[in-house]
Amino acid sequence: MQFTSLAYLGFFAAVFAVHWAVPQKARWAVCLAASAGFYALLGAPMFAVLALCIAVSYLGGLWLQRRRGRRPALALAAAAALAPLLFFKYFNTLLGAYVPESVRAFSLLTPVGISFFTFKAVAYLAEVYKGALPPCRHFGRYALYVSFFPEVSMGPIQRPGDLMAQIGTPRAFDAGRAVRGAQLMLWGYFEKLVVADNLAPYVSAGLDAPDLVMGLSVFLASVLYAVQLYADFAGYSHIAIGCMQLLGFDVPENFRAPYFSTSVKEFWNRWHISLSSWLRDYVYIPLGGSRCSTARCCVNLLITFLVSGLWHGTGLQFAVWGLLHGAYLAVGRLTVPARARLWRASHIPEQSAPARGLKILVTFVLVWFGWVFFRAPTLSGALHLFARMPDSFSLAPPALKNALAMLGFNSGMLIRVGFACALLCAVDFAARRTGFSAWLAGRRKWFQAALCYVLVLAILFLAPIGASPTPIYFQF
Repeated sequence: MQFTSLAYLGFFAAVFAVHWAVPQKARWAVCLAASAGFYALLGAPMFAVLALCIAVSYLGGLWLQRRRGRRPALALAAAAALAPLLFFKYFNTLLGAYVPESVRAFSLLTPVGISFFTFKAVAYLAEVYKGALPPCRHFGRYALYVSFFPEVSMGPIQRPGDLMAQIGTPRAFDAGRAVRGAQLMLWGYFEKLVVADNLAPYVSAGLDAPDLVMGLSVFLASVLYAVQLYADFAGYSHIAIGCMQLLGFDVPENFRAPYFSTSVKEFWNRWHISLSSWLRDYVYIPLGGSRCSTARCCVNLLITFLVSGLWHGTGLQFAVWGLLHGAYLAVGRLTVPARARLWRASHIPEQSAPARGLKILVTFVLVWFGWVFFRAPTLSGALHLFARMPDSFSLAPPALKNALAMLGFNSGMLIRVGFACALLCAVDFAARRTGFSAWLAGRRKWFQAALCYVLVLAILFLAPIGASPTPIYFQF
């Protein structure tokens, strides 16, 4: 059940009404029942995998309390929690050539959101092991932490201490939080339906069949993919966080205008924040983090982002994408003095608007380069996309017009996509420091109402007709 379907809106409206109608002590049970029903609709085998992950990590937490300080115990408990992810996501790649076709076919049925809910389970085990969190003895509340339906399919990967504390705390209806949640959901629907879904066919036209279009078309499609991916994933995250807020929960931001970052390091502080912080706390810091030699710190960065790449997929293109970002950060760390000298020699203040604009442009180019690997089906496919881009490449108006026509654009669609992307860019720029909810809450009531009105009209009249494409991150 996709968040963008009418079925989900009806489902959530029913959950919202029942949740606030029952006594406070029973509200967590309503959320758990809704979460179980939401995931069970995907099929009994997928629900069984989720239930197994919950049971194993719940028992693992109780077991770790008695073995605190013993790293082999943590490794064993984490491995047990990760076993479903490792099997379903990597079985086909690693063992596919050695097993019967029927078994390989079964391994393709990867449960939706398995990467997200297993990482939540591992975070819980790590916090219990460190003593930062007592093991949860209430199985139902722990099950809700792992399987909460707004987050179970695509995150965010909320920290166990934050969410479990809220699950166990009575919550009164807060009209202000509910309004902020509804506004955030509306913004998320705009990002997904109006921006991402409108761009999807043109991205596919250029990147799925690069030999049928000119090189400039491939390049433009790859740039549009950067926008599509962001709007698709950020839109779903904003819908999920908005749903949680309407149910009385506070959830940290998962995206904050990442394409206005002035460095790759800042980009990862703004993009998929819950995963970035998870990797920092449970991979990078345990490896030694930055509390070591510069060389070792660079190795830690490469390993951390290799894990990020492999979390997304088993293909070599994901490993290259992860290592590429690790290399960006390592090189950035190594070149801090040299870059400071360059700025002084240029006589341009590093914090001036022209300098920041240049840094934003360079950061976007570096991230875009990595997205080509992320989007391609294989490593060779990514290299082929890069090889196609220089073919007949020209930014002259006639060439640009032909390139857009090859992707399927007409004047009407250019206006539609241009408006959607311009509004996305303008709001992101305005909210880049505080995030969308805090930024909009600080505006006058008439402005809030006007923006929401524009978003509603855009969704009603500019979103493509028909079923919304499957979110890109469902595959992860």
